[in-house]
Amino acid sequence: MTTRPWTSGFAEFAIGFDDRDRSRLHALWDGVLDSQRWSDGALLTQFEQGWGRWNCLSAVAFSSWSGAALAALAHFEASGQTVLCPSNTFMATPLAALRAGARVEFVDCNREDLCMSFADFERKADQHRPGLAFLVHIGGHIAFDVEQIAAYCRANGIILLEDCAHAHGASWDGRRPGTWGDAAIWSFAPTKTVSTGEGGMLVSANADLLESARRFRDYGKPDYSTAGLNFRMTEFTAALGIIAVERMDEIAAWKNDVARSVLDASHPARIALPKGMTSGLYKYIVFDKIELSTGRVYSEPCHRIMRHSVSLPNTDWVAENHWCVPLYYRPHSEVGS
Repeated sequence: MTTRPWTSGFAEFAIGFDDRDRSRLHALWDGVLDSQRWSDGALLTQFEQGWGRWNCLSAVAFSSWSGAALAALAHFEASGQTVLCPSNTFMATPLAALRAGARVEFVDCNREDLCMSFADFERKADQHRPGLAFLVHIGGHIAFDVEQIAAYCRANGIILLEDCAHAHGASWDGRRPGTWGDAAIWSFAPTKTVSTGEGGMLVSANADLLESARRFRDYGKPDYSTAGLNFRMTEFTAALGIIAVERMDEIAAWKNDVARSVLDASHPARIALPKGMTSGLYKYIVFDKIELSTGRVYSEPCHRIMRHSVSLPNTDWVAENHWCVPLYYRPHSEVGS
């Protein structure tokens, strides 16, 4: 007999940390204490290299998603430019662009994947002539229109930043999130599939961006030619990251196994992924109202919060018509008979 996930304790939030890693984490922390170097040390480099191998891009770690986003926006001189942004996202995305001195214009989403619509993106790009755009991968899967949006940006000289804050463990025909744009920003905040408590990562193939990002996170040192501030990640945080990136594929596989073996039969009106796509299942999203839900990914779109008078019918529909089924990583829980 299959056990319902909520009767197995899955309804209660759990950080995606595996207790089997506890002793190794403490050993890494002891090494930091012994090293007398608590920031910008060997573990930071190890975490960046590990993430880079997984993401197939070079990586620079930050103390937050915001720091990584601001570094990218500063490098690409977003100040004074228009940035296109989906309204169905966390407020961090438009707020980062505004903090960088840009003007934000919102784009509608698709009902099928909750991510930015290429059709509306093309309309808004023609209308507003943006210099940059954010593409946000919502809920753990990759935006269905990523190929079209990325191709349009390349053809029209628009810098594309992928917001991968939800996309840990995802892939599409083996390709990782963050590899379509000019840069991508990840979050390791407490609710994420893998977490370091707080933290972020910038990935890119652009060597100049990576170098300016390293300066940006450390006040612009050594010559202060980059107008940065302190967004450094500590060695203690990097230790969590080293373990997280090694465990991430296992966490995503475990969540997908529970989704397929337990949840799917009860939730036919769920997000249906394209062939070849795997979600990291940050959220298990359904379009039927359910009794036990962790709420919605976002219940109030950014354009409503910021009082933009723009018509985004799909975004407004999505805000009212999706729910999230509890699904948290617990490797020792009983999910089957």
